[in-house]
Amino acid sequence: MSASEVDAPARRRRPRGALGARTVRRRMMAAGALLTASSCATVPPPATSDPTGLASADMLRVLTAFHASGARPVPNLTVSQARAQPTLPDAAVLVAGQIGVPAKMAVADVTDVAIQGAAGPLAARVYNPKTLRGPAPAVLYFHGGGWVTGTLDSSDASDRAVAEATGAIVVSVAYRLAPEARFPAAQDDARASYRWLLDNAASLGADPRRIALAGEGAGGTLAIDTAIDARDHNLPAPVHQLLIYPAVGTDLTTPSYNELASAVPLNRAAAEWYLAHATRSAADLRDPRLNVVGAADLHGLPPTTIVSAQIDPLRSEGEALAQRLQGLGVPVEQRTYPGVTHEFFGMGTTVLQAREAEEFAAMRLNASFAAAAPPPPRPRHRARHPHHGG
Repeated sequence: MSASEVDAPARRRRPRGALGARTVRRRMMAAGALLTASSCATVPPPATSDPTGLASADMLRVLTAFHASGARPVPNLTVSQARAQPTLPDAAVLVAGQIGVPAKMAVADVTDVAIQGAAGPLAARVYNPKTLRGPAPAVLYFHGGGWVTGTLDSSDASDRAVAEATGAIVVSVAYRLAPEARFPAAQDDARASYRWLLDNAASLGADPRRIALAGEGAGGTLAIDTAIDARDHNLPAPVHQLLIYPAVGTDLTTPSYNELASAVPLNRAAAEWYLAHATRSAADLRDPRLNVVGAADLHGLPPTTIVSAQIDPLRSEGEALAQRLQGLGVPVEQRTYPGVTHEFFGMGTTVLQAREAEEFAAMRLNASFAAAAPPPPRPRHRARHPHHGG
């Protein structure tokens, strides 16, 4: 294991299920009280005053473009505004254009499809690199966004990078978002999409015996939740889980949260905003499907790769998850990449550390795919016929 991841004026119409500013603030206060109760006797260290001062030159260029795009702090926005504003991956696309490199990896075939979710059809996107003979391995991918924001487009660069580097067919799923569909709707959709892929892999040209799970941020939580569900329901196990700066805890007082409470693009205030919109009550924060590192049963899970970022409040919980898995005998490798922030994965054409993380993830996935590959057919030997002399 290597060591070193409010509301508009009341007269504006909100999305169905959205909360008013007073309700959001009340839930954020309740969440804060729950999460800090165990540490009330200690004073956390001050937050880093300028987190972007830690960024590498490549990452800083993307952060600069992000600030120039007019993106505002999520806690100051309504849900609709947060979903509509520019993202860090958008900024990476702009930087790629400025320096004259492709923004994303090319993939032979990209198709939008519908799959079965827990409560009806879900939009999904299939990336088929068509580089392997015969049935290819598959990766079921869940985008990030705190269960509130995020789309198929927001993980497009990551999906392409994984498909291109592994030869796997990547299926990216647009699970239901909160507050229209609160916890555990996203978890239910993730479980349903895994069942769908098990049943339909062959029709996509994929091998159902070689399916991996992957996700970023909140999507990383969905990936490990789905692996746990497969274990508990005796489903075919995924061969690997790739967890990219996973949001696997609900404690906002971890060392990285204290160090990076005002980081960009994710920080403590933003995390509180996401949790307030995603959950039904403070009780959900204790559920093992959200508080994975603190409450979930993690035994018997598949080989795991965890990618973390130095400038990310989620870094500590990713590192703690790796330690828990290792203690339970789960094969795991975790790497924290210096000088990069939350959402850096998928920026491999513009950020060196992102390219290194993508290569590391591909290496780990490929090893699990190879280990699960069916043995090659035995060569057929022709029967020897005795020679009869005349």
